[in-house]
Amino acid sequence: MTDEPKRPAHHREPRQARSAATLARILQAAEEIASSSGLDEMTVSGVAEHAGVAVGSIYRRFEGKEQLVTALTERMLERREEYVAERLRAAEPSLPGVVDAFADALLQSFADSGNLFPELMRARGSSALDRGARTITEIHRLLLEAAAPHAHQIRRSDPEAALDTVARALLGACFHNSVRPDPATGETARRRYADELGDMAIAYLLTPDRRRTTRT
Repeated sequence: MTDEPKRPAHHREPRQARSAATLARILQAAEEIASSSGLDEMTVSGVAEHAGVAVGSIYRRFEGKEQLVTALTERMLERREEYVAERLRAAEPSLPGVVDAFADALLQSFADSGNLFPELMRARGSSALDRGARTITEIHRLLLEAAAPHAHQIRRSDPEAALDTVARALLGACFHNSVRPDPATGETARRRYADELGDMAIAYLLTPDRRRTTRT
């Protein structure tokens, strides 16, 4: 049996409650600066000033800006996973309820960070894409798990494959909305778009496969 390779530490983990609170302030400050001004404008000294901590407090936890960005990416991805899981747990216990909660949670989680998330993915390169892929895999698993009790309602020939298609389509639509120049913003527009995505997904899941004839 082979042990899983250990993931490299993104920063020095706090051991005391006060230290954990300071780390949370640092990451929140970094996210606010990066969201408003972009990653290029985010500096260690600027984050320290915004967080109300000494520059040394950041360097005791991070080797520099790159490691701080790594931790920020990790924080945002973990938050997405936790938020989607929480929304699915609270969803109405039905196939439409699960799909609607999934669509709305995805749209909201992408909207929370605006263009920062795509910028983080570009800035971090392949390592960020690998971490992002793990989050997508986890979110996909969460949908399958939440929808499993209602899978008998799905009229596609392969319910699990159909749910996989729905997860991919909704993830793509929500990511696209976050980077397009005219995204659905504001509570009303976001909910309307989430409802439309949910309706589209449910219509697909409840529609039997088309009969396909072999082309000669």
